[in-house]
Amino acid sequence: MPIVSSFFGIVVRVFHDHHQPAHVHVEYAEHNAIVEIETGRLLAGRLPARAARMVEEWRGLSLADLRRCWNEAQAGKMPRRIKPLK
Repeated sequence: MPIVSSFFGIVVRVFHDHHQPAHVHVEYAEHNAIVEIETGRLLAGRLPARAARMVEEWRGLSLADLRRCWNEAQAGKMPRRIKPLK
């Protein structure tokens, strides 16, 4: 599963040919979560509050790129990387 971004110990991945709604898989230390791209809603898992805030900030700034990554992955292409949160 391709990594599309990583920042502050957070790793964000997109699976190829995965189920709707469009989402990313987020890893932070021993925590894992699935976050909906459009809304930022937590679909599964858990993140510490600070990591969740950083992911939400990054998601808001990267929404167009996340949509592109999701579409690329669903088409069987390698999604391009997205700039990390700084």
